[in-house]
Amino acid sequence: MYTILQELKVLLVEDEVTLAHLLKKAIGEYFASFYVENNGKEGLERFIKISPDLVITDIMMPDMTGLEMAKELKKINPNIHIIIVSAFSETEKFLTAIDVGVVKYFIKPFDPDELLDYIVSIAPKLQNDIVILDDELKFNTDTKSLYKNDKYISLTKRELTFLQLLMKTDSLISNDQLSQTLWDEKVLNEEKIRTFIKRLRVKLSKDLLVNIKGQGYQLKSNFILS
Repeated sequence: MYTILQELKVLLVEDEVTLAHLLKKAIGEYFASFYVENNGKEGLERFIKISPDLVITDIMMPDMTGLEMAKELKKINPNIHIIIVSAFSETEKFLTAIDVGVVKYFIKPFDPDELLDYIVSIAPKLQNDIVILDDELKFNTDTKSLYKNDKYISLTKRELTFLQLLMKTDSLISNDQLSQTLWDEKVLNEEKIRTFIKRLRVKLSKDLLVNIKGQGYQLKSNFILS
């Protein structure tokens, strides 16, 4: 369930050192990296250095509040996702957070698993290099990772090459092209290709890969850059 988080960089900005430590211990291991800063100013400086995929921040902090920091982060990256975790629940702060562009507001104390589940739900939107192949499949062109229903799917080097080739063109990939590109063979081996395609289809959605009899293969429909 949490495999999709393994490519994400997260920045937590929290002035309660004990809480920051506990939260990192509870969920930090699920991410590629999980950075912690203890005030808004340090959070902003760290953000500029690492360019995280997601920021989790408290509101009331020394030097710069979480909302003040969020405004600055949005100037740098208008698409950055920001989650507020705060003991404050006043309507004014909620409205200010919405104006800043905060995507979620958790009231302390909260269950770390609830936060983790929410991040899983938005994970496909957190990276700019996601290609949506269909309702089940997403491909990260930066990390070259395939996800099926938000679960990581391991591809062989040859399968990865073939999938990337399919995504680069709307035209048909002929059997001759497959033979030469994937196996560097000039003589077509149809049995080898059929076995390869059969194994790959198990990993992909049922109808994504279309066979044009006697010609080659193509993706069923146009994919979408998210």
